[in-house]
Amino acid sequence: MASGLNITLVYSPAPRQVREWALELEAGATVGDAMDCCRLFEEFAELQKNRLLVGIWGRKTRLDHLLHDNDRIEVYRTLRVDPKVARRERFNRQGAKSAGLFTKKRPGAKAGY
Repeated sequence: MASGLNITLVYSPAPRQVREWALELEAGATVGDAMDCCRLFEEFAELQKNRLLVGIWGRKTRLDHLLHDNDRIEVYRTLRVDPKVARRERFNRQGAKSAGLFTKKRPGAKAGY
């Protein structure tokens, strides 16, 4: 059994843009070690200014968390718009007749049925 860990680190600096690093680290490495190895802060200096949120496979974790083989580290950026507010605004723009449950309705039925 090999003592190295195969790790993937992913960061999306903007919508529809993804940077991905494939790393090979020693056993006992932490999330912070992986971020240092790929030089994330050199390429994206704005990450140092904000409180950094990271996760492994979609679950939030700390920088001192020990990594396992084939872990996928995700660096999260802050949201600019609350998803609930964005959905509400999108619904108001589209109107009730063309969104969600209301798009297909039987002739003569009430809205949403």
